[in-house]
Amino acid sequence: MFYPLTVMDFLDRAVTVYPDRTAVVDEPDQPAASWGDITYAELGRRAKAQAAALEEWQVPAGGRVAIVSQNSARMLASFYGVSGWGRVLVPINFRLSAAEVRYVIDHSGAEVMMVDPSLRHLVDEVGCKRSFVLGDDDQQIWGSTAEPRPWIGDEQATATINYTSGTTARPKGVQLTHRNNWLNAAVFGWQASVSDRDVYLHTLPMFHANGWGHPFAATAMGATHVVIRKIDGTEILRRIEKHGVTYLCAAPAVVTTVLDAAKTWPGDIPGSGRVRIIVAGAPPSTRTIARVRDELGWEFIQIYGLTETSPLLTMSRMRAEWDGLDPHQQAINLGRAGAPAVGVRLMVDDEGEVLARSNHNLASYWDSPEATAQAQAGDWFHTGDGGTFEDGYLTIADRKKDVIITGGENVSSIEVEDVLTSHPSVREVAVIGIPDEKWGELVTALVVLDSDEEPVDEPTLIAHCREYLAGYKCPKRIEFRDQLARTATGKLQKFKLRAEFWSGHDRQIN
Repeated sequence: MFYPLTVMDFLDRAVTVYPDRTAVVDEPDQPAASWGDITYAELGRRAKAQAAALEEWQVPAGGRVAIVSQNSARMLASFYGVSGWGRVLVPINFRLSAAEVRYVIDHSGAEVMMVDPSLRHLVDEVGCKRSFVLGDDDQQIWGSTAEPRPWIGDEQATATINYTSGTTARPKGVQLTHRNNWLNAAVFGWQASVSDRDVYLHTLPMFHANGWGHPFAATAMGATHVVIRKIDGTEILRRIEKHGVTYLCAAPAVVTTVLDAAKTWPGDIPGSGRVRIIVAGAPPSTRTIARVRDELGWEFIQIYGLTETSPLLTMSRMRAEWDGLDPHQQAINLGRAGAPAVGVRLMVDDEGEVLARSNHNLASYWDSPEATAQAQAGDWFHTGDGGTFEDGYLTIADRKKDVIITGGENVSSIEVEDVLTSHPSVREVAVIGIPDEKWGELVTALVVLDSDEEPVDEPTLIAHCREYLAGYKCPKRIEFRDQLARTATGKLQKFKLRAEFWSGHDRQIN
């Protein structure tokens, strides 16, 4: 007997086993009326109502439904109300500009767009067949009492399309199937010890690789979801204390904000000896790892992966063999990207690139067959990261593809370069990431001006970028140069441009 794996399995189990348990504690401070505390039975009812509404709007199985929102209970419900009945959820980064959102809507062919109330301008500026403002239009989205037609589950069907900045000027749509999402959630939840005693704090944006799969993993086990809309270190500590949070996921920049807040926190740190924090997005320093363990008293877990791998590839977590080591050596060991997760196989090719095989790997890039073939050449997924794989552990040392990771977000250097060179005063430009204590890497532009045009200064060029790019993609630093290092054939030598900034670092990522 074959029974397809679909993401609805997670909510169905929670509704069956934990119907009266609090499923979600929604963000209280938001422009839409908060959903407050709702049970799993109620979450299941709202997901069903959303599926019925999509049916009434004649969105077929396989039809794309986009959502542009900060973390919210409404967004969590949409993972099930949309994908649970065979449609495709397209979670979009709420920090993107209107032009960037328009590209994703057009490229994905989304028939429905739901936006956060703070982003209502997108309804007019982007345009979609059907557009709704979360909160304002709740009755239309979640008010149906009809019974939606059952979806005959297909685990190879696309469940989500997640757009990611990569090596091109345009983001690519990562098609993740129900099987991809299901197995990632099951393995991640298992290896991170998720249980029905957990309370999960959504510090990680849900649009980011589907919240790394925890909207699924936590739901399957009946854990309570605590939604936080805006990241603030002190507020994170307050929520942990108030709701008894036991685990959260975060980029290193978020870890830094919590450590800073802990310095002035009165009394004992909330969750000491109870909370585990799962970190990814960039390798944290040994000192940061040690501070999490010593100053917060939290368990530190690191993972490595990409949107294209759903994302889990490796996990670094304390193991029995390290118990006798001194805390500094333990922190060094935890600083590696980690050991392969169950079902993941890794290798490093002759050029030093990390390759991966797993059931979590993307089905394809949406409407991008050439990019798909390149990424999956030789039946391995090519991560674009350089590293070593020794003694069962992966260490990431360099980033081969032209991507900067700042505050846990991917930024395509080429995309930023395209915008800068559209300014008439810019003759050529190279965008690189340089080490930064807070953000990991700082988006930095090295610019050569056109001597035949009017000169411009740094604020002018940054303002130009803000017209076309999300704020986190815009350069935070611009340096003007007479020329840029190039090969004999005219190709930029970014490794030479980065060298002056990375001198003294043992790896070329931060």
